[in-house]
Amino acid sequence: MGDITGLIAMCAPFLMVVGIVWVKSHARVEEKRIAATAENSAEKAAQYASRITEMEDRIRVLERIVTDGGYNVASQIEALRDTRRVEQKLEIEDQASAR
Repeated sequence: MGDITGLIAMCAPFLMVVGIVWVKSHARVEEKRIAATAENSAEKAAQYASRITEMEDRIRVLERIVTDGGYNVASQIEALRDTRRVEQKLEIEDQASAR
């Protein structure tokens, strides 16, 4: 029994050193992982902020278009419809003349 106690007493300091080294290296790895995650999150946040700014600008333009007194959306839509009708009639006439 005395031999085992002596062996444990001799190995204990080495095991403690190995444990301390492992804990410190594990802590460094965790810190690096957290730093990489934070950097990735910051990049994504910057991308989202940029995209949101672009969308806000587009919404401002749309609001300006819709609320502008001189801009008559309904008449412009009708004008586009009329243009399409004319183009469709021309296509039908071209097809009829080709036959």
